[in-house]
Amino acid sequence: MAKVTDKAREVAATYEGANEPRPLTGYLALLATYGTGLAAVAAAVRLSGRSLPDRVRLQDLATVTVATHRISRLLTKDAVTSPLRAPLTRYTEPAGTGEVNETVRHHGGFRHAAGEMVTCPFCAAVWTATGLTAGLVLAPRLTRLVAAAATAVTGADFLHLTYEIVKQRARGVERAAPPERG
Repeated sequence: MAKVTDKAREVAATYEGANEPRPLTGYLALLATYGTGLAAVAAAVRLSGRSLPDRVRLQDLATVTVATHRISRLLTKDAVTSPLRAPLTRYTEPAGTGEVNETVRHHGGFRHAAGEMVTCPFCAAVWTATGLTAGLVLAPRLTRLVAAAATAVTGADFLHLTYEIVKQRARGVERAAPPERG
């Protein structure tokens, strides 16, 4: 066991940059957690007697894709969910409408890796998509309902932002228009 530990330390030391230590053991713990979650889902599918679908319906794929985007941003960037990330992160600045930028609070180990995970929408998307996809097998009606709601929120966000852009452009046109002659 000591040889394995020594080799792991050697790999970590070789991998790390001079100015930025990388939390390889933390990443390994996250990978193990993800793998354990997948094994639990596989066991739940087997115990439930359900079978995997031969293919994914295009409508499910589209809805889960949009829902994954929205949920991963909600978990990693939304100002309202920042208390969930606060033990691992530090607020740095606003990041647009309702979103914040945060930095990892702890350096090295699991807390660093988890801090990166909860501030990275791309990282969280993998876990979110996995959860929604597992949900399509284990609880398809509930999963479709949750995915539909998240997709609707994404559409509403897009409409809100579009509306604001149109308003700003209209104000710019009003200011730039010469006075009418009468």
